Amino acid sequence: MGKALLIVESPAKARTLKGYLGKDFQVEASVGHIKDLPKSELGVDVDNGFAPRYSVIRGKGKVVQRLKQAAKAADVVYLAPDPDREGEAIAWHIAEEIRPKRGEKPIYRVMIHEITKKGVRKALAEPGRLDPNRYNAQQARRILDRLVGYQISPILWEKVRRGLSAGRVQSVALRLVVEREREIQAFVPEEYWNLEALLEGSVPPSFKAKLRKAEGKTIRVRTVDEAEAIRARLAAETFRLARIEKKERRRGPAPPFITSTLQREAFRKLRFSARKTMTLAQRLYEGVDVAGEPVGLITYMRTDSTRLSDDAVAACRDHIRATYGPEYLPPKPVVYRTKKGAQDAHEAIRPTSMDYTPEKVRPFLEPDMFRLYKLVWDRFVACQMVPARFDETVFTIEAGPYEFRAAGEVMRFAGFMAVYVEGTDDEPADAESAEGKLPALAEGEVLRCLKLDAQQKFTQPPPRFTESTLVKELEDKGIGRPSTYAQILSTLRDRGYVEMKERRFVPTDLGILVNDLLVANFPQVMDVGFTAQMEAELDHVEEGKRDWRELLKNFYAPFARSLERAREQMEDVKARQEPTDIACDKCGKPMVIRWGRNGFFLACSAYPECRNTKEFERLADGTIRVVEGEPTGESCPECGADLVIRRGRFGRFVACTKYPTCKYTAPVGTGVACPQEGCDGELVEKRSKRGRTFYSCNRYPQCDYALWDRPIPRECPDCGHPFLVEKTGRGGATVRCPRRGCGYRETGD
Repeated sequence: MGKALLIVESPAKARTLKGYLGKDFQVEASVGHIKDLPKSELGVDVDNGFAPRYSVIRGKGKVVQRLKQAAKAADVVYLAPDPDREGEAIAWHIAEEIRPKRGEKPIYRVMIHEITKKGVRKALAEPGRLDPNRYNAQQARRILDRLVGYQISPILWEKVRRGLSAGRVQSVALRLVVEREREIQAFVPEEYWNLEALLEGSVPPSFKAKLRKAEGKTIRVRTVDEAEAIRARLAAETFRLARIEKKERRRGPAPPFITSTLQREAFRKLRFSARKTMTLAQRLYEGVDVAGEPVGLITYMRTDSTRLSDDAVAACRDHIRATYGPEYLPPKPVVYRTKKGAQDAHEAIRPTSMDYTPEKVRPFLEPDMFRLYKLVWDRFVACQMVPARFDETVFTIEAGPYEFRAAGEVMRFAGFMAVYVEGTDDEPADAESAEGKLPALAEGEVLRCLKLDAQQKFTQPPPRFTESTLVKELEDKGIGRPSTYAQILSTLRDRGYVEMKERRFVPTDLGILVNDLLVANFPQVMDVGFTAQMEAELDHVEEGKRDWRELLKNFYAPFARSLERAREQMEDVKARQEPTDIACDKCGKPMVIRWGRNGFFLACSAYPECRNTKEFERLADGTIRVVEGEPTGESCPECGADLVIRRGRFGRFVACTKYPTCKYTAPVGTGVACPQEGCDGELVEKRSKRGRTFYSCNRYPQCDYALWDRPIPRECPDCGHPFLVEKTGRGGATVRCPRRGCGYRETGD
């Protein structure tokens, strides 16, 4: 065999593969994409069959030259970027650059689904050719996204502000968040009452039962008067255990992870963002050093198939039998059905080998990598175990015309739950579940009512989306693909369209404004059903059932008409002036609502003669209320009035409530003393010329100490450093000690 060249996209994967392959192989990395559409122009010839104009990405020239030289010296080339559409595009572009002008050197496409010696050897033993259908599906998606983003975004720059972006999938995800927020705002709570009886029979313990029916019909107690009337009547009634129902209930394990369920479960159990989950999963797939040997620990993490290989299932069953015992092993392997429309090219996400138990690899993994690996391991093992078994008992209690219900359950056999239990998202406020064990009573027994409580409740609005529930919503509606969810969620935050409050998505004024403009002017692009249909058509392109150029043509004709209308008819928000009945406290003229860099604000209608501005909030009934600022609890050092935190052109600042009589202002303090030796200053919040928040000493320029991360007034529990810092990025928030040599950190969102 001559010299072979294997090209992957990741340097980490290249290092792992070098450890598996002998001296006859040279392994190189493209470091991601090497070609893309140009940044400075549309790069798509709309009038010539949507021909894309790809060019080598800036900074990748040396990489391309290195790959060309390596290919020239090799007798055969294997292209092994990730086994998906994006990887196919990388492979295709590499082939275009390294293919010799004359003569045909063998160039093969290999699909490495798990980076193990066995998996790599199998892939190299069964090389294929580049897949034009898969490449065209990726190319069509890239062009669609470019047509939408590159042509809508400049309209937003002109009408709203520079730097904004629109996206074919991103904007539809924003619409889901905005519409959910409007559902919450429009929600009118309805009062209801739960009646709960504490009952005791012939043997302990006492137990609680809830009122469910009256006169044989389900009852909903609406008011306190109804509740009190029922309580008064029940005081004269006899409580009798009318019926006991006992049955065995079984609960089966969840399927092995696919991309979306991994992202959701990592959020629920580990508090990882989707982006962080995918970053860690990529590293586990590409390989880590375990006892000096590079090992890919999990299979490819971009998949929507629950299929498992026979070898993996057999190894898992052996592990269950040896570790937990034969009673935990079902007679036959458990097979999970992949949902209709899913791409079945890859297996589910699982450990690559049952030899690498979490305990064995823990010393070689970072804490968060270990937590994610253990999550994948536990889910995989549990999916091949027997169901959990419960004894469930339901008491039906009659009291005159009223019927109460009590439910209890006892686990008889843990089954898969000995290893893993799937997390849950939002539960209804009044959801009922069987808990605990009910006493051993007999039907017909008369019960003593020890207490009868009436609890006031209110119906709850739908909850805001978390990362987990938004991923589920995108998946259920067919918007995007699991491999794109992390990028979608990150983009919404990076663009300032949403903010996170209590780990939930809340649309900002900017997000709501952009959404409304796009819905009004691009109804097709913003339609959930249409976006899902486009995803299905891209799948058809990959399957060879749809021509990619025809798909683009059908999309672009109505889209181009919408573009022309939007350029003429989209509201110029910069010029918007919404009148209010609030008078300017400086000149008496009415104030108007205007749009600025930091969102909507109140401005004097006499501008530019009067430059008075104020913050405001819009109440539920639509009225406007002036917001004087967030109280600090401190007094003005100049006049003694209260100080508040306000938001201005250069970010947040502390101001006196007596402004303009008192013009005292100061930066927002952090409560953290400046760590510079000999300095008695305090770290305060400031904003750079480019609008980025940073923290520096309030004695500047005498002291020039500064940092980008937000200081937190907490002593490091490991080394005693006087404060910690919080860095918020695409992967979430990390609290750590800033002292060199101290590795203390808390990771989460």
